[in-house]
Amino acid sequence: MSVLGGTDVLADVLDTLKLRGRIFCRCELSAPWSLGFAAGEFSHFHIVARGRCCFRLAGATETTEIEQGDLLWVPRGHGYQISDSATTPPIPIEELISQGDGGLRAVITHGGGGTAAEIICGSFQFLGPDARAFLAGLPEWIRVTTTQGGASEWLDATVRLISVEARQPGLGTETIVGRMIDVLFVQAIRAWLADHPQGAGGWLGALKDPAIGATLGLMHKSPDRAWTVPMLAAEAGMSRSAFAARFTALVGMPPLSYLQRWRLQMAADLLRTQSLPITAIAERSGYESVEAFGRSFKREFGLSPAVFRRRAKASS
Repeated sequence: MSVLGGTDVLADVLDTLKLRGRIFCRCELSAPWSLGFAAGEFSHFHIVARGRCCFRLAGATETTEIEQGDLLWVPRGHGYQISDSATTPPIPIEELISQGDGGLRAVITHGGGGTAAEIICGSFQFLGPDARAFLAGLPEWIRVTTTQGGASEWLDATVRLISVEARQPGLGTETIVGRMIDVLFVQAIRAWLADHPQGAGGWLGALKDPAIGATLGLMHKSPDRAWTVPMLAAEAGMSRSAFAARFTALVGMPPLSYLQRWRLQMAADLLRTQSLPITAIAERSGYESVEAFGRSFKREFGLSPAVFRRRAKASS
């Protein structure tokens, strides 16, 4: 990760996603069983609290074993199934949840009475305007295991706490579980990044590159500075052409395009959460005039800053 002068780029970006996570059911299963999840707008995650399961994306033939204690995350809303066996035909999860209200206290009992499994099912929703671009850099699914690098301690502890709260909900359970889901999300990203070699993993993988990760840190630390490509290249200790090529290859866009997008993401967050005048937000975002800021903001989000703020306040 790039942490420069107190600036944690990953934390900055994750904060703009405006994550909302929730548990939508706990499944008490017995073989044979199979649950089908349709494609949709939410990211789903599953915690295997007991037993094991097979995972398969819709349309794929390959299955993956998910063991007890593992975390499975399907980031971009693909359809998939989890089951005791790849040959067991799935039942749409909606048909089972429709029997109750869903939510943290919802328990689904399903299967044929054989080998038992317990799976906690949840979802992530991202309300930030740039969430789609972030998720595009992730694979179709992520599995974090208790044997994966440094995941053992945090994953085991988080899974156990969520499992206890899901089985025995009490006062404050939803708050506790909500915080744990936040931890689960951030740690899953960190574990996935740690498992990728330098230069892999798309935009997020760029954070592992010493020169480019440090440059991203500078942009996030001082977005209002009048950065140029030669200035950033000098900070990275590289020639202008080599820096620009490497940055574009890893991040997926040229340095100043990334800087502009980050400035506008930061401005959108300020408009949602602060009562600062738009002129002050424009200045913090590195724009010399409020007019230039307004034009750039509208190109990015399709709304003027003032209209964006009003709509964000009305929906909060």
